[in-house]
Amino acid sequence: MSRTFRIKVRMRRFRRQHPRIAFAIRSFMIFSATFGGAYGFVSGSRSENSGYDPNAFAIGASFLFALACLGLATLSMRLRFVSKRLRTLAVHNEALIDRNWELKEAEERARSLFEQQGDLIVLRDHQGRITFANDAYCALAGQARGALVGTRFDFDVLEQGDSARESNGTRIHDQKIATPHGARWIAWREGYVRLDAGQAAELQSVGRDVTDRTETERALSEARDQADAANRAKSRFLAMASHEIRTPLNGIIGMGGLLLDTHLTPEQATYARAVKTSGEALMALIEELLDYSKIEAGKLDLEQRPFALSTLIEEITELLAPRAQAKQLEIAAYVDERLPLEVVGDAARLRQVLLNLAGNAIKFTANGGVALMVEPGTWPNEICFLVRDTGIGIAPEAQQRIFREFEQADERVARTYGGTGLGLAISERIVKRMGGHITLTSEPGKGATFEVAVPLAPSQGATGQTTFPSPDLAGKSILLIAEGIEASLIARRLERWGAQTCLVTDASVAEALLPERSWHAVLIDRAIGPAVADRLGETARAHALQRLVLLTSSSRHEKFSLAFTGFLVKPLRAASLAARLTLTTEIPSPDLAPEPPAEAPGAAPAQGLSILVAEDNEINALLMRSLLTKLGHRVVIAVHGEAALESWLAASSAGTPYDLVLMDIQMPQLDGIEATKRIRSHEASTDGRHTPILALTANTLVEDRYACFEAGMNGFLIKPLDRDKLDEALAGLAASRHLAM
Repeated sequence: MSRTFRIKVRMRRFRRQHPRIAFAIRSFMIFSATFGGAYGFVSGSRSENSGYDPNAFAIGASFLFALACLGLATLSMRLRFVSKRLRTLAVHNEALIDRNWELKEAEERARSLFEQQGDLIVLRDHQGRITFANDAYCALAGQARGALVGTRFDFDVLEQGDSARESNGTRIHDQKIATPHGARWIAWREGYVRLDAGQAAELQSVGRDVTDRTETERALSEARDQADAANRAKSRFLAMASHEIRTPLNGIIGMGGLLLDTHLTPEQATYARAVKTSGEALMALIEELLDYSKIEAGKLDLEQRPFALSTLIEEITELLAPRAQAKQLEIAAYVDERLPLEVVGDAARLRQVLLNLAGNAIKFTANGGVALMVEPGTWPNEICFLVRDTGIGIAPEAQQRIFREFEQADERVARTYGGTGLGLAISERIVKRMGGHITLTSEPGKGATFEVAVPLAPSQGATGQTTFPSPDLAGKSILLIAEGIEASLIARRLERWGAQTCLVTDASVAEALLPERSWHAVLIDRAIGPAVADRLGETARAHALQRLVLLTSSSRHEKFSLAFTGFLVKPLRAASLAARLTLTTEIPSPDLAPEPPAEAPGAAPAQGLSILVAEDNEINALLMRSLLTKLGHRVVIAVHGEAALESWLAASSAGTPYDLVLMDIQMPQLDGIEATKRIRSHEASTDGRHTPILALTANTLVEDRYACFEAGMNGFLIKPLDRDKLDEALAGLAASRHLAM
């Protein structure tokens, strides 16, 4: 069967290859068969012995003719079927021709795109020989395509960049290569592709010239490194400038304070106070500049610690009260009782912002007062701090400008009130860093209100607690005889406690109201006049259980009428007001004022400490000796770190160790950090007594504080030194060995 099939295939192949010979052979065979049949038939019919029968001959001829007709009909049908198949094949052939043309055209377009592609494209076989390279590759190589195909040409690699491999096996890497046009950076993508079935896969490399991008990235990296170096240099400069400025300022302010403690003539005291005030003003300017530099360098770090909200606000008002009262201004605080006792945030930075806003309010206010109010904000855990004053106000066109660096409302204000114009800019950035915002509402001549809204979450440990038990004043009548900002805030608080509050600003109206009912308490502000206040107190004796007088810190030692049962010092603390109002019986106070004299600042404690002071600056060493001696302590001065270490070792060996070491950071021969490390190392090796060490530093950067703690110091004191804070730190030494100011 297979042999017959092979013979047919060979015959068909012969016919396709030699159609004329096949036609001649077929024609000859047909002619021979026809001629032989006709000749035999004619010859047989003429023979004598043929038995010719005309009837039989006619029947045979008819049968043969019928067979011939049947054959012709079959052939005709076969030809018609073949013709139909040929037409179908012709149509299919035309479709194939069109498809083939489209494929060729697409191939040409793809090849043109492939060759004209801006990226470098090269194909290599398994032996590394180039099988294809597009125009971009040829142009970069500087050779024709024909010269490259079949060779193992490759660029010289000057620098190999990072390399990575994708999940599909594609390798990605950068190379710096040498070309006739100079060094270029190329980003390659390499992977194996199979172009035709049955052929081996080829390595396809597609490269993109990224020289400009790489050079830009390197330039940006170098610029970033230079900026970081500049920031580090600026930080070092700030640290050095802070140290070099604070060191003499420490002497100026400290010696000015010591000088004021001596016997001076009025003129000398005025000059000494001027020196100290100027030093403190310069210190405030330095603090602003340092804060601004920290913010610019992105080194403003915020702490997240719980703190008492009402305590912070009342401390701010008490701190600013002397400045306000010196200008005959009122300053008052109000904290909404719906707020939590403790919140979590950076209390120091919040205090800085509020001190700046309230300080500005005092500075730009000539009459009236300043109110610091704290209320719940719009959003959950948001707290609003309102600083409201009755000052000169701010024009609408200047309200945005004053938050810029070194800007003030106008030149007249700058000349009249002074200032650097940095306070509000720093405050706004601190508040934004906290996630809050500052808004301003003001009209010229009608004062201003700054609103600081910051998110402060309640402390978990203070959930459900209150600052103090609020008194139950429901149904009780309280008469408040006062005027001003604080009077309105006191009345607002009393109403929250349930009291029926009557606020009166006129003394005659108050005298008329007193007999109308029985008053639970009468609060009289001494600011309406000492004589008037005493007279009202006497009048209220028969109508009120409690008669309280409102005082300032400067007037609390004056003699008052015996009619008063107590006094409250402005600005009022809410807890003090609540405590006074909860007293139900009248308590006579014949010796209400003056209070017992406070202990003199320089009074010596019962037992002083033995303190080693390591300070290389002679003036600061003298200041430290004088301050500590006035506080009753025994002082030994070391002029550098080596001397401090030797003195500490000698005292420890003699069995009389120092109670405290005050260590300057920057000293010759051996600095304070290294000296502290050696002291701690010696203590660890001998299991000796741990000596508290406080750093004396003029640097306020966070990294300097970390360096102090990492060296083993217990805390630090920032120059210029404040005698009260120094005394407080030393007084608490026995209770706590970890001090920080």
